Amino acid sequence: MLSSTSSSSPAVLVELKLPAGPVGRWTGRGSAFRPANPHEAVRTEADWEQVAEDADFLASHGLLDGSSSSGAAKLRTTIEGDRSQSIVNRNDSPDLPFRWSVNPYRGCEHGCAYCYARPSHEFLGSDAGLGFETRIVAKTDAPELLRKWLARPRWRPEPIVFSGVTDCYQPLESRLEITRGCLAVAAECRQPVGVVTKNALVTRDIDLLAELARHKAVVVAVSLTTLDEKLARKMEPRTSTPTARLEAIAELTAAGIPTHAMVAPMIPGLNDHEVPHLLAAARDAGAASASYTLLRLASSVRDVFIEWLRRCEPDRAPKVEALIRGARGGRWNDPRFGHRMAGSGAYAGQIARTFSVFANREGLQRSPEPLSSASFRPPSAERQLALF
Repeated sequence: MLSSTSSSSPAVLVELKLPAGPVGRWTGRGSAFRPANPHEAVRTEADWEQVAEDADFLASHGLLDGSSSSGAAKLRTTIEGDRSQSIVNRNDSPDLPFRWSVNPYRGCEHGCAYCYARPSHEFLGSDAGLGFETRIVAKTDAPELLRKWLARPRWRPEPIVFSGVTDCYQPLESRLEITRGCLAVAAECRQPVGVVTKNALVTRDIDLLAELARHKAVVVAVSLTTLDEKLARKMEPRTSTPTARLEAIAELTAAGIPTHAMVAPMIPGLNDHEVPHLLAAARDAGAASASYTLLRLASSVRDVFIEWLRRCEPDRAPKVEALIRGARGGRWNDPRFGHRMAGSGAYAGQIARTFSVFANREGLQRSPEPLSSASFRPPSAERQLALF
């Protein structure tokens, strides 16, 4: 059933090596397989020839219709603890508008087929496919670690973004409340924060966000990828619906919390035609600013996304693949700073011009108003010690 093979970091590929055998049909999952981890010297691969005629085996593993009433199998999410000694990460990418970030979780249940964070799970000895979606590492000590960070005498307050990698409001947050704990610390200290999410759960924390907004110390960026509910359910299976995200923008705005629409990622030939409608909907909901990024298919994200595309959008797949490569100089990805977020070439330029025209028409700024650190104060325990 299993065979061992050696593996080395692959070079840039022109043709994709996707799963040779059947892939699973998993309810609520974006990926359908587990791509090889390029950081492992040895890996195991399924030998499908030996089970090709074993219908019971294939059905029990979600590889054939009939393994459940819907023809798909369910795959459980496992949660692991994380004993990190620090929670604030420093970013040095010139493409990012922030230097510090907090990521309460590693891995993400949202299961977005295009997620650029997928390869981060390979450093945990897992994979960028189903492993990324089903093995979640929760940093339960994050609020206390953030408190210690903000209490450091050498900390000179500047914005911290929640999250720079995986979504801080993914489904598990409704139960674990790690992000809420971190926001409570930020609100106590009036620490400026930016929140990036595609989950309407963010409205649960309006009380804390509104407190930060009183000091001009918060902005919430909501990701809007498509207004097509069916496409969203296939491409982003465990995220909030497009309607729910727009309602979240409206609710946050009504509470006096600045909101920003991230029209991202733009996928050539799949959702880029929605730019005018997405921007109009964001403006109508109350967003004051908007930005976009082009789809990035770095490393194993490429395999996960293209497999998803060919499986879920087979009629559009050839055109989409051609346009993606056309916007990346003939490659699947362009890692160069200054290029990786926007792409290059005629089609990428067309997307940029379309976005600019309609953002101007809707009166949307390209970036949120700067956050203020003027009201920052250390955690309460540190303030009390300073009296003696």
